Amino acid sequence: MTHPKIAFIGAGSVVFTQGLLADLFAFPELKGAHIALHDIDAERLTTAQAAADYISGHLGAHATVTSHADRREALAGADFVINIVQVGMGEATRTDFEIPARHGLRQTIGDTLGVGGIFRALRTFPLLKALGEDIAELCPDAWLLNYTNPMAMNIQYLTRATGLTKVVGLCHSVYWTMRDLAELVDVPYEEITYRAAGVNHQAWVLRFEHQGRDLYPRLDELIAQDAQLRRRVRVDMYRRLGYYPTETSEHSSEYVPWYLHHDSEIERLRLPVGAYLGIVDENVAAYHHTRDALAAGEPLTVEGTMEYAPQIIHSIVTGTPRTVYGNVPNHGLIDNLPDHGVVEVPCLVDASGIQPTRAGSLPPQLAALNRTYLSMNDLVVRAALDDEPRHIRHAAMTDPATAAALTVEQIWRLCDDMVAAHSARLQPSLRRLLGDRTIH
Repeated sequence: MTHPKIAFIGAGSVVFTQGLLADLFAFPELKGAHIALHDIDAERLTTAQAAADYISGHLGAHATVTSHADRREALAGADFVINIVQVGMGEATRTDFEIPARHGLRQTIGDTLGVGGIFRALRTFPLLKALGEDIAELCPDAWLLNYTNPMAMNIQYLTRATGLTKVVGLCHSVYWTMRDLAELVDVPYEEITYRAAGVNHQAWVLRFEHQGRDLYPRLDELIAQDAQLRRRVRVDMYRRLGYYPTETSEHSSEYVPWYLHHDSEIERLRLPVGAYLGIVDENVAAYHHTRDALAAGEPLTVEGTMEYAPQIIHSIVTGTPRTVYGNVPNHGLIDNLPDHGVVEVPCLVDASGIQPTRAGSLPPQLAALNRTYLSMNDLVVRAALDDEPRHIRHAAMTDPATAAALTVEQIWRLCDDMVAAHSARLQPSLRRLLGDRTIH
């Protein structure tokens, strides 16, 4: 595999594509790769091609870069497929926030659990099924590296609906959490030893050491000394649960019933309700800046991002062993979580591929939260697999933050409004409005 073909699906997410390409071309062995870009937005695809050509030249790569409006052309013969699609883009994301807000439901990011996560998944599933079927036909030996959220739901659906097995979900939350913690306790990241496990955006730091010394007591000292540190959701959760969560406070607040429903907690923990809409605007502005700079012949800033996908590709191509954190079907990796769920665990990577490692049992308080998360995920996946629109409502009823804020009748009315708003992007069997009809 001297010149691997790497297909980018959703390459019009230009800023993210740029970072991945900068990481890929930083490896000498990947400078001759074939980069096949696909997007359904012609302007964004043209911009992605121009950005890829610029980065290849800037980093002295001799990559072959092609762009394809036809997804199947991009996939044909691919060795790796990187999925970074966001179905519906910013318009759909605004719907995910605005309609729940009218019903009295607060969200911060809305891309993993809750009503926002449910409907982001449901509008992504049809694309994932078609993508999986194309991969099975056109590049059956390729590894599918998925970045699209909601990560755990998407991986569970992909593996169940398409039968693909060479699939892993990638997220940078564990890596950046550990870099931040190392900086906080003033130990070089390269010198710490850590292990985490759980589910995506709600995994837990189970081991945090420096030269055999547990660093959690040092973290406890810093938290006790700093009142501002105690005004973070993830620190609050750590103090009560005993293990540090691997996702930001904004994300973490949405997966539990304790914070967003209470004005006092929003104030105490400085929670930015609706924060993701600002990120959407920033991403659009960043895309426009890149597009305009390329059109004007101005230089781009080329910076690596330390993402896992390029590292995985390099390890498989060269045999260089690495450990990354991946999202994969459980299948006994974490004993006290459902076998059908998708978990986030350390994975060994080398020429033989991606090999998840067994984590054993989580502490019971952590497994309890993860099981609720996975139960909601399972209902969303089953809604799509079983063509059962009632399971959409059951999933929202199961979600901790939604159930804490709304009555069951309000939840069903909210789901009807969301189904109506996203109807064109949902599979036909899930477009029914159910109103207050009985569910038995």
